[in-house]
Amino acid sequence: MTSIRNLLQREIFTPKEERLLGIVHVWKGGKKKKNSILCAAVTSELPVQISLVKVKSDRGQYKQSTCWAMEDLMLVDGKDAVKDTAEFDFHLDKVYKWVASSPSEKIAFMTCMWKLNQRYLQNKVKFINISPDILQETQVLEAEVGTGEPAGEGYQQLTVKEAADIELLMERSELAVSDAQVFAQTLSTDLQVLDKANIMAIMESEKQVSQLVQLIDEGLMEVLCLENTLRVHDELLRSVKEQMDSIHKSNYWLQVIDNNQKKLQREVTYLADSLTLNDEHVWALNYGSLDTTEHVEACSIAAQALSRCANTSLAPEHRKLQGVAEQLIKFESLRQNFEKRFVSHLNKIIVLQGMDQGAAPHEDGADLVLPQHTAFHQQLLPYVSLMGWLRNSNPVIFNELYKVYADNLGKLYEKQMKDVFDLARFKVCGFKDSKRLGFQDSLDRATPSSSNLPRPRLRFSTTDRTEVDMARRVVVDKVLELVLTELEPVCIAEQEFLTSFFWLEEEENKQNLFAETTFNKRCSEAPGSYKSMYDELEAVSDPWVSGVLGSVELELRSLVSLCDKVYLFSCLYVLKRTSQHLAINQNTPCASFLNAVLNHTLQLGKRNFQQCIEILYQEIENAKLPKKVKIGILPFVTRLKDFVTLAENVLENTEGRGDVDKAYNKLFYAAFNSIENMALQTLKMPLNVVMMVNFHHIYTFLLEMKVPSLETTRKEAKEKYSQHLELFVTTYLGLPLEKLNEFFDGVKACVAHGIKEEEVHFQLAYSKQELRKVIEKYPGREVRKALEMLYRKINRQLSEENLLQQVVWRAMQEDFIRQYRVIEELIERCYPGSGISLEFTVEDLLQYFSAVTCCSPR
Repeated sequence: MTSIRNLLQREIFTPKEERLLGIVHVWKGGKKKKNSILCAAVTSELPVQISLVKVKSDRGQYKQSTCWAMEDLMLVDGKDAVKDTAEFDFHLDKVYKWVASSPSEKIAFMTCMWKLNQRYLQNKVKFINISPDILQETQVLEAEVGTGEPAGEGYQQLTVKEAADIELLMERSELAVSDAQVFAQTLSTDLQVLDKANIMAIMESEKQVSQLVQLIDEGLMEVLCLENTLRVHDELLRSVKEQMDSIHKSNYWLQVIDNNQKKLQREVTYLADSLTLNDEHVWALNYGSLDTTEHVEACSIAAQALSRCANTSLAPEHRKLQGVAEQLIKFESLRQNFEKRFVSHLNKIIVLQGMDQGAAPHEDGADLVLPQHTAFHQQLLPYVSLMGWLRNSNPVIFNELYKVYADNLGKLYEKQMKDVFDLARFKVCGFKDSKRLGFQDSLDRATPSSSNLPRPRLRFSTTDRTEVDMARRVVVDKVLELVLTELEPVCIAEQEFLTSFFWLEEEENKQNLFAETTFNKRCSEAPGSYKSMYDELEAVSDPWVSGVLGSVELELRSLVSLCDKVYLFSCLYVLKRTSQHLAINQNTPCASFLNAVLNHTLQLGKRNFQQCIEILYQEIENAKLPKKVKIGILPFVTRLKDFVTLAENVLENTEGRGDVDKAYNKLFYAAFNSIENMALQTLKMPLNVVMMVNFHHIYTFLLEMKVPSLETTRKEAKEKYSQHLELFVTTYLGLPLEKLNEFFDGVKACVAHGIKEEEVHFQLAYSKQELRKVIEKYPGREVRKALEMLYRKINRQLSEENLLQQVVWRAMQEDFIRQYRVIEELIERCYPGSGISLEFTVEDLLQYFSAVTCCSPR
């Protein structure tokens, strides 16, 4: 170990100006033995830095593997403080588990670590499961630190006084420097003399010690006498204490008796005050009228007083008193009698309100007006305080009273809602149309999923269908707005009344929180199960209001389903109107039930919207070519245009357009595919014409609508129509100066074979005479005649698109002029100075195109 330590000091730590203080051979616990040496070293310079270094041996050479600062060491775990074991743990950046080569090596290293922690780190590192033998080194280390002596060294540093004494001694001795052996012998002789003198002094002090012992014996006798005196005094004090304790005990029992009398007086006063009910209150509870506001208020005050008396806080001992028991029985009898009288009175009022027949059935021209229940509410509101008393006094009777109200007023609301919604349904489709559409009033109210029934396929001409759709569109929008406008004040007023009359403020908050949590959970678990989620949300959202106005949502669903059957795009108006009313009532107090109904209706409208999109998608996907009609703008393109126009007009400034934008992209994607498929199938019209006409129509429509989400679609439509426009122009215009183009194709071939451009006219086939013969075949009148024939042909193909005709004709004009200029340029390069030119100019061509456009019949 000593040789290894010296070797490590020389090779690793001396170059770093560090001093090696302790080493231990270790390997990782639980793994194959790979010996390493764990070293503890300190720096030579101040401030002292302590480091832990792991050294590995590589072919006889020692190399530093890992180094940690001892300041980063948090815990040293010796594993067992009693049993000698070679295992220990260091908690640095992670827990390092090591096994020493022997327990003695581990103990030596732990001792070194303990001393370093005491001297330099002020016990910062925590040591656990360490042998007490190591901890005892603390005292030695503290002594070394106090004297300035470093730990682990065999010599102590001389103090200033010791150094001065040694210098003085060496100055007095002449042999200190010349003969150290003689000087040491002299010092030894002097030391023996001093020891002899000390022994003689000790022997002389024995007499003084004997005298001191005698004095101590005399002192002990005096102490014994003093103790006897103190014992007598203690007995006297004990007697006095017993007498004082007896006096205090007597005073204590007198104080207890006085306190008990005061407590008894307080208890009797408390029971008398708390259990005494005023005679006026007793009379009001037994005989007070419940018909006038003043008497109802007096009964309410008496009922509250009765509740305070009956709910007085009593200990079990109080209830055993006969007077208390009699008072409680009296209070219970009063409560039951008044409760019976009050509940009977309210039952009569509620039953009479429920028997109200309301307005007579509506005629066709009658307005959609829902009767208000303000008078009913005003009649019951004086009893609000008594309802609060009944809620706390007897919750069972309170809930039964609500059931009576919900049963009677619920039937009245159901009848009134049926009348109003019957009129709304009649206005939407009329009696005859309702039979044709298979509408059954009771079935629609009983099954909210009636929107899943197949829609009728009505056959109209295009003009008639447009007029019918516009009329139904207006009626559906107007009826939905009128119905929601009538429902809004009725639902809010009824919820306000129920909240006040049945004291629902606290329960409403709990139900709303529970409803939101339940609905969100079900949405995340099963996004597609709309019906179950709606039913569950309806059941927990506001059961008190739902018990009275439960028919509202069923009737509204029935109306929405009917509108969806009457007019395919009615879902747009449902989304618009429900969103508007939701935004209006979002922060309105007591509108939670109305908002829940509107939310359910909005979700139903979204489902119908998705079904509508699916129907349009299927129409576009399954579109067929018309057999007898000329193919131009395809019917589903017009249908898609009408839908987008209507949706943008209806849903303008409406929040949540994500579903609409997705629907647009889906429909236009299907439309693009169908246009390309049908263009490939048709034999009556060229493919480029069908593609160009329909994509141009979509492009111009989207350019006019300026829908941000369809910008990519618009660019794609423009790209496709431009591509097919170019192909159309190339196909129909072709080479209008065919002979000239063939002639100059030959000229270009000669140039390509290496003949210079200015020498081409020496070729016999491309001489100036041949060029003049070809030019004579294309006078101006022939060019104009060819353009007139081409325009009539284009007019036949594009008769439905006047704007597209102009675009195509302008493109052909530009292409013709381009070909003309190419020919003119070749004449100038290959026939310079010949004076040969075409018989018409660019200005003549522009005049021909303009004249053909103006003169040709449309």
